[in-house]
Amino acid sequence: MVLKSTGGLAGVVAGESAISTVGKEGVGLTYRGYDIAALAAHATFDEVAHLLIYGALPTPVQLDQYRERLVALRVLPPPLRVVLEAIPGETHPMDVMRTGCSMLGTLEPEGAGHDQAAVANRLLATFPGMLHYWYHYHRSDRRTATDGFENTVAGYILQLLHDREPDPLQRRALDVSLILYAEHEFNASTFVARVATSTRSDLYSAVTAAIGALKGPLHGGANEAAMALIEDFATPDEAEAGVLARLAAKELIMGFGHRMYRTGDPRSNVIKRWARTLSEQRGDVRQFAIAERIEEVMWRERRLFPNLDFYSALVYHDCGVPTLLFTPLFVIARTTGWAAHVFEQRADDKLIRPTSTYTGPAPRDFVLLKDRPESDEGPAKL
Repeated sequence: MVLKSTGGLAGVVAGESAISTVGKEGVGLTYRGYDIAALAAHATFDEVAHLLIYGALPTPVQLDQYRERLVALRVLPPPLRVVLEAIPGETHPMDVMRTGCSMLGTLEPEGAGHDQAAVANRLLATFPGMLHYWYHYHRSDRRTATDGFENTVAGYILQLLHDREPDPLQRRALDVSLILYAEHEFNASTFVARVATSTRSDLYSAVTAAIGALKGPLHGGANEAAMALIEDFATPDEAEAGVLARLAAKELIMGFGHRMYRTGDPRSNVIKRWARTLSEQRGDVRQFAIAERIEEVMWRERRLFPNLDFYSALVYHDCGVPTLLFTPLFVIARTTGWAAHVFEQRADDKLIRPTSTYTGPAPRDFVLLKDRPESDEGPAKL
């Protein structure tokens, strides 16, 4: 049976999953049955990573052991550091993440001592180091050590970036953000990872493909665009006038609306509270006020609510994260969800191969080259 949708496979059920619920009435967003609000309020990202990769929340002892394991896996192999140094400094950081993942897969191939959970943990442990090693090498000409540091993923990211002990409030805000970004059912990048996995390819290939999908501005990158939008305005009134003008010009305002939610993104209110808290800590709420006014205008004019990306932009900005590194943080978080889906797809072990509705020319006769008429249209274009 062929299921048709209005576009982009909207409304088409492409498989079964026991990992998360997204946008289901009365359920909302859950990870393995746990409500996202409860996880964001009481868990750490390290616990959520364990939940997604191993299927259960860790005990205190298991959490300590898991963090120790991730810390021990942070060292970057010398050949990988050579590749990171060779990547041009003007490269988009998402390309750095994609290339680093692929290179690590050539050095430490899955299997033969590297089972799927071990590979997932290795990527989670090394992605922050890959990103910041490349970033600091090309901006300050220094080779950053990636081992050691504090034992939480969020704190490790901030220490790598700022080369100092992280502010506790910023560390917790980033921790919550990573939790919120960790998993979201059959989104574009996750589905790409599952398709690659269905061919019995390796985990590195699946994650590399997923990063490529996340790089696209209609999937990842909305937080970067949201920050650029907020920074365009000096006051809330200026923001309102500017957004109204863009709407009138039919411009797309990134960071608003979501295909899977009708009335609001359950992650948005969580991250908005952290954006407010961090701005108040800094003693400068100007950008938060601008963001709130943009939110008000978008709801009033288009009935569009902010999604996770919109206020995440402010959280990252107030944690001192450069805008071009926003989406790579998405990669670090989502590695856990991608891995969970890869494991699940492997257990299903069925090739994903949908069909399409043909819309091309009717059957026609082949004309030999010597008999084809000349055309002024030039080379065919796709």
